[in-house]
Amino acid sequence: MRFLNDSPAPYELTYSDVFMVPSRSDVGSRMSVNLRTNDGTGTTIPLVVANMTAVAGRRMAETIARRGGIAILPQDVPAEIAAETIANVKKADLVFDTPITVKPHHTVGYTRNLLHKRAHGAAIVLEGDKPVGLVTDKDLEGADNFTQVGTLMSTSLLTLPDDISPEEAFGILHDASRKLAPVVAADGTLRGILTRAGALRATMYTPAVDAQGRLRVGAAIGINGDIEGRTKTLLDAGADVLVVDTAHGHQSTMIEALKRIRAMGVDVPIVAGNVVTAAGVRDLVEAGADIIKVGVGPGAMCTTRMQTGVGRPQFSAVLECAAEARKLGAHVWADGGVRDPRDVALALAAGASNVMVGSWFSGTYESPGDLRFESDGRMYKESFGMASRRAVENRNQKVEAFEKARRAMFEEGISTARIYIDKRHGGVEDLVDKIISGVRSSFTYAGADSIDTFFERATVGVQSTEGYAEGKPRSSR
Repeated sequence: MRFLNDSPAPYELTYSDVFMVPSRSDVGSRMSVNLRTNDGTGTTIPLVVANMTAVAGRRMAETIARRGGIAILPQDVPAEIAAETIANVKKADLVFDTPITVKPHHTVGYTRNLLHKRAHGAAIVLEGDKPVGLVTDKDLEGADNFTQVGTLMSTSLLTLPDDISPEEAFGILHDASRKLAPVVAADGTLRGILTRAGALRATMYTPAVDAQGRLRVGAAIGINGDIEGRTKTLLDAGADVLVVDTAHGHQSTMIEALKRIRAMGVDVPIVAGNVVTAAGVRDLVEAGADIIKVGVGPGAMCTTRMQTGVGRPQFSAVLECAAEARKLGAHVWADGGVRDPRDVALALAAGASNVMVGSWFSGTYESPGDLRFESDGRMYKESFGMASRRAVENRNQKVEAFEKARRAMFEEGISTARIYIDKRHGGVEDLVDKIISGVRSSFTYAGADSIDTFFERATVGVQSTEGYAEGKPRSSR
């Protein structure tokens, strides 16, 4: 990356402070762009779901990996539960979505609570292991919560064989005017569910898979407690990436934790952070990290900068840390501060190999939070920072009352925020489509067909607040 006119600003820069200018391009199409990363994580798009309790869970991990990214399970999740989640993700199909299932005797109330755990908004009704019906929100409208779904389900089922290609499945669904259908094995047992959009996406994205062809998933470890025990449990379960995580990553306890984990002979990428300086990168790489997580204070749920004055504008932090990591043969993830697809592209231009997204993904059907409704019917989920009082209390449930109360006094994050869900486009895949479409287009403007060539060719300028505002769309009057 270079600065326009070779003159960076004499001050630190956020994503909104910079813009990219087009260059001569020989890249004829967005689809000619290869977004596979080279940091050892196996991602085929440069997106990582942040290890936040309100964001990264089993459904999120499975869905994002199917489209080429990776999710990091939070350190607050007990090791045994995280291992179970990893196992479930590893069993998931690379094309078919894992369906929501109910039995004919299950009630409407029970089914309503499950329907929006997946973006497709449907539940397959099973007798034994075979589908006998389908229920959607529309079927349940006006029904009493105690009504059995077997009396309301649609029984005119179109099913797809499990050896069908995505293109063939799309054609069948299109011709039948169906948005989705159960996928069944030769003996009629349920294998999954496939939507028209899912079939289409399966031809446009490459799943992030391990050496055995299973979906990838990562998990976080704290810098205290039974570090070796948690590491072994996660690795035995099949974790593909370990993230050693704390808000202030440039500290002795982190360095010691990294050395202990590296001494175990770990053969998956080790990510550590967070830091915002070249010195922090050097120390963590020297201690054993392969990838450094960059960002202090830019996250939507983070109040660290307002509480402490500590942090650094994210574009400048990524730029400096990536340059240092490159010298050392390491990589960086840009963690936090992305609010639009442009920010993801600019993080890659600054040298990040992957971009970590948190709150932006929390307002999706696949995030672990419970779906809630405003009085006007708008759907939302609650998000919260991982250093907030809510997260601290959850993390210290087993701590005795006095010590728990002391720790809860130190809060650096928002404990609850409502993230509203777009009812029609509220799946994480909808956001991925939006982000990746923008990033691919950015690459074509730069004349780049890969992340490495994008970093080499991107030309970035510095703009005023009004310059940034000029680029925003405005509603017609």
